[in-house]
Amino acid sequence: MGLKLVPEVRRAWRWFSVQAMTLAGSLQAAWLAVPDDLRIKVPGVMVHVITIALLVAGIVGRLVQQSSKDGK
Repeated sequence: MGLKLVPEVRRAWRWFSVQAMTLAGSLQAAWLAVPDDLRIKVPGVMVHVITIALLVAGIVGRLVQQSSKDGK
């Protein structure tokens, strides 16, 4: 059983699931770049909750049929 790309792989960046998971990764990377003195002012658990919510939204977005503007 080999890996096979989805037929519309070139349009994957438009999918909500890809966008949500990209945002989750970007949020974690940005959080690591925030200086410690600013990080203290924002509860770390909030960043983790938002990240988890984005990942769950990405899974849901992958399971839900998404229609495109061009009708495909």
